[in-house]
Amino acid sequence: MTAEATLPTTSTTPTVRQVWTHARGIALAVVLILVAAVAMAAVRSTVRHGQLDPRSADPYGSRAVAQLLADRGVSTRVVTTLGAARNAAGADTTLLVAVPDLLTSRQQAQLRKDTATSGGRTVLVAAGSPSVERLAPGVAADPATSSATTLSPGCTLPEARRAGSADTGGIRYTTTRLDADRCYPSQRLATLLRIPEASGGGDTVVLGAPDILYNDRLDKQGNASLALQLLGSRPHLVWYLPSLSDASATDTGGRKNFLDLLPSGWLWGTLQLFIAAGLAAFWRARRFGPLVPEKLPVAIRASETAEGRARLYRKADARDRAAAALRSATRIRLAPLVGIPAPQAHTPEALLPALSAHLTGGQQALHSLLFGPPPGDDAALIALTDQLDALEREVRRS
Repeated sequence: MTAEATLPTTSTTPTVRQVWTHARGIALAVVLILVAAVAMAAVRSTVRHGQLDPRSADPYGSRAVAQLLADRGVSTRVVTTLGAARNAAGADTTLLVAVPDLLTSRQQAQLRKDTATSGGRTVLVAAGSPSVERLAPGVAADPATSSATTLSPGCTLPEARRAGSADTGGIRYTTTRLDADRCYPSQRLATLLRIPEASGGGDTVVLGAPDILYNDRLDKQGNASLALQLLGSRPHLVWYLPSLSDASATDTGGRKNFLDLLPSGWLWGTLQLFIAAGLAAFWRARRFGPLVPEKLPVAIRASETAEGRARLYRKADARDRAAAALRSATRIRLAPLVGIPAPQAHTPEALLPALSAHLTGGQQALHSLLFGPPPGDDAALIALTDQLDALEREVRRS
């Protein structure tokens, strides 16, 4: 039976403390990001609470407009479903769609079908593309928004001329309709359009920004005058606040598509993530090219290296590894002295008989010395070292 003596292995599994030491920086960054996100969400939710809600008295609410309209005999009713908004459309009604972009394409098509021939007025607040193209055919939103917030009328629309300058800056619109009123231009593109309907006598007003409806902006410029004239042309005002809980938002007529559920811009966002991942991989990847040797700043003597390694063994109480290293080195030096090939230096059946032929001691004592158990304490380790040195000197003399 052949027994090969090898150095005992040490575990390379990182401890909990090592894992925490390496990961605490990332964990701290993640915690800071989460705290910042929660703080921003809390601040944003507080500042924008009740936005464009005619029942809200918050700065971004629209209760002031509703009260002023009520003083002039215009009733305001809030609806949150598409069905209620469609049923309310009529010749004596102004339908205000607060956030048109929240509507699905199917909802927008259904709403347009009812408002086109209702004879009433439809007001679209900050409608982007492509929602404005469905709710007001012939109108397109410009990708660049207006850099100015307060603009002059610049048109012959009576409501705009009476109101004067107003905070209409926001989304800019272009239209192919020759009969449209283009008001409050910003760099020659209108931020307010009035488009008469072909039948029914109604019209559609596209407003580029909601500022003139906010409570804290109503007393600025001609905002109040413009808002009251746009919303008070009929005795009834239906204020449509689209809701994500509306059943019609999930009704796609049996043609559900996963991509329809994703927010706009997901493709560009995914592409950015892939680019960032590729740059990170290139940054952290192994550099190509030949290895470049690096000169050490100082020359370290072999004795210092051995002494440092011994201190490490002592600090870890690794007497087993120290003894195994000493025995292995001694066997390697003894093998060529007694005519044993180097690969068989750690095989007792080959090394011990050859040593016995050169020495007077028995194989049992040599086996205990060269292949025995690890020492139990430091004194036994020192004794083992002296015995190995004595054995090597005796073999060399013989």
